[in-house]
Amino acid sequence: MTRYSIISFQPELMDFLDQLQELGVMDITRSFKATDETSSRLMEITTSEKQLIKRYKGFLKTLEEDTVAEEIITSSPETDIFDRISTLLDSSLSLKQELTATIRDRDEALPWGEFDPADIDRLKKAGFTPHFHIVSDKKFNPDWEKEYPLQLLNSHEGKKYFVVLSPVGEPYTFPVPESQLPQQSIGTLDARIASLEQEKKDTDSTLAALKDSIEEMEHKYALDSQELDKYFASVASESQADGMLSVMEGFAPTEIDSEVTEFLDNCDHVVWLSEPAKAEDNPPIKLKNNRFARLFELIGNMYMLPTYDEVDLTPYFAPFYMLFFGLCLGDMGYGLVILLASLLAIWKIPSMREYAKLGVWLGVGTIIMPALNGTFFGAKVYDIFNMSDKISGLFFTDIKMFWFAIIFGLVHIIVARLISAIYKIRREGWQHGMSNIGWCMILVWVSLLYAGSQMGKNLMPSWLGWVLGAGGLALVLLFSNPVRNPIKRIFGGVTSLYDITGFFGDVLSYIRLFGLGAAGGSLGAVINAMSMALKGVPYAGWILCIVLLIFGHLFVMLLSAIGAFVHPMRLTFVEFYKNADFVGGGKPYRPLSKKV
Repeated sequence: MTRYSIISFQPELMDFLDQLQELGVMDITRSFKATDETSSRLMEITTSEKQLIKRYKGFLKTLEEDTVAEEIITSSPETDIFDRISTLLDSSLSLKQELTATIRDRDEALPWGEFDPADIDRLKKAGFTPHFHIVSDKKFNPDWEKEYPLQLLNSHEGKKYFVVLSPVGEPYTFPVPESQLPQQSIGTLDARIASLEQEKKDTDSTLAALKDSIEEMEHKYALDSQELDKYFASVASESQADGMLSVMEGFAPTEIDSEVTEFLDNCDHVVWLSEPAKAEDNPPIKLKNNRFARLFELIGNMYMLPTYDEVDLTPYFAPFYMLFFGLCLGDMGYGLVILLASLLAIWKIPSMREYAKLGVWLGVGTIIMPALNGTFFGAKVYDIFNMSDKISGLFFTDIKMFWFAIIFGLVHIIVARLISAIYKIRREGWQHGMSNIGWCMILVWVSLLYAGSQMGKNLMPSWLGWVLGAGGLALVLLFSNPVRNPIKRIFGGVTSLYDITGFFGDVLSYIRLFGLGAAGGSLGAVINAMSMALKGVPYAGWILCIVLLIFGHLFVMLLSAIGAFVHPMRLTFVEFYKNADFVGGGKPYRPLSKKV
């Protein structure tokens, strides 16, 4: 990044920022965000516009397919499309709520049958007060019809609905409590329901007809967002010379210095200086990776960006993440499905192209890693193709996959430690990276020693063991705390040996790679066994078998994919980043630019 210090006349500031926004490459430093009346108003406008666009899009997705877009008269220029859409959406929601309540009232009134509220008034004028009751069929006593002037109105869903008359003014008692008669008749409620349904249908049709206005709404939202961004940039500048001058700071990628320089030279009333950005300037971060690693920036950005003078770990963790994903998913068949689905998405869904490209590589990783033990849709390829013992013996058993996951984890940690060592040597001097190199040597020595003990043979000559073990220990003791005082240096090295317990904890985390893969493979095998058992069902056996195979494996793949996505991310952000001494905290590069 190149740092630019720019001085502009205050009256020309907004015009200059408008031109800078047109250029679209400079990130203006904002030490704070304005909280004055203007910024509050602009933020309120953009927030409400964004929410309304999202709400309108969501509403259009819920419309029934048979909703007919009503032909409408084009709005006048004075009519704000946001106000109109908001009013229509509120009206549609209100109608929906009222319709739901009215249908509920009609359902409650239905068992009472059709009645005219005027009949109740006529009964009272005749000197009788009607009392309405509801009881279950079991609790209804037939003797009540003899003891009281009772009229059974309806029997519905195991309940009796009836009315009892009593003289006006006389005390009334009955074995069961009274119930409330609906305020409106069924005919009145049905008419209201029909009216509400038609009104909602008309409102929804109008909203469907206005769907092309989304483009207009998004255009206005982008313009208002630009205005807000420009305002933030303007208030971030420092006022000097009694308010006549504005001083601001911005950053732009170094590779386009010539373009920025030419632009600034052509701006009147502007004085500027440039220099290479330094870490203490806290410049924004724009990652530069190859096409493969760039796809995994999505993963790294979920944690945080590196600081300006810190190494970007994306190209280093990307291949590990791809292979870890495959190890966790644990089935070549699932990898093939992910690969084909991602290729189809690249072709058919342009908006998802970058995510689909990541899916392609994850699919490749899921084909590579399960090939070690030969799992294909829950079965073993050497069983499917009836391979000889000599060939099938080349595939890993479960115990070999277990140790492979641990060894792969050790490689992951060693790479992280080596990255940290190289970074510290370049930044602080050779002594500061030696302890990490020592730890790498110790890890390799311990790994080879243990692996040899399990295999029953020596995997390294004695001189190499001494170089790795003693040499690594010496580097840790002498360079963990590279100060001049030899006592402090040795003491720092001895205390750092406690980190070996942390290494064991880190290594154990990689066992989950094997566990998740083995679990997915076992579930796939269970699906196969259940499906084959259904073949014996008369007539529909093969159909049931195929349906269970398809949907069963699809369910297992989706279930396994969740763990395959999350756990490698944890290993990246916890084990890898920690051992690489990653600090992070960089702010993303967000240039002042035109959105439309």
